[in-house]
Amino acid sequence: MELSDIAAISGKGGLYKVFKPTKAGVILESLDQTKSKIVASATQRLSLLHEISIYSRTTDGATPLETVLRKIHSTFGNDPGLDATADPTELKSFLKSVLPEYDEDRVYVSDIRKLVRWYGILVAYAPEVLVEPAPGEGTK
Repeated sequence: MELSDIAAISGKGGLYKVFKPTKAGVILESLDQTKSKIVASATQRLSLLHEISIYSRTTDGATPLETVLRKIHSTFGNDPGLDATADPTELKSFLKSVLPEYDEDRVYVSDIRKLVRWYGILVAYAPEVLVEPAPGEGTK
């Protein structure tokens, strides 16, 4: 599985694997143990994880979520040492340790909470997306 196969729906917790398109939208399967399926219509805000970036003070102005997730994995492994309910100061320090150039004015604590929550889900149900591909290994 790759980040391009995983989506988040605005207003719904959790992450979903893109199962297949339909005439009315797309069928998604939850990444958790329930494996429940839902149909996301065009009226719902669906974001594929590979399209998400975190605001940063780099020349591009943002760092891809994939890069941030892989930095978390290389630094902390499967346990980032905190959860989404951690103190806001602790969450900001965590992101600063992983992405020192993140834009503190535009990245909210709620965004960091979501990042930590998503990281936990990915570690549990799609750990392969957190590992750098070997040299010469392409993506689909």
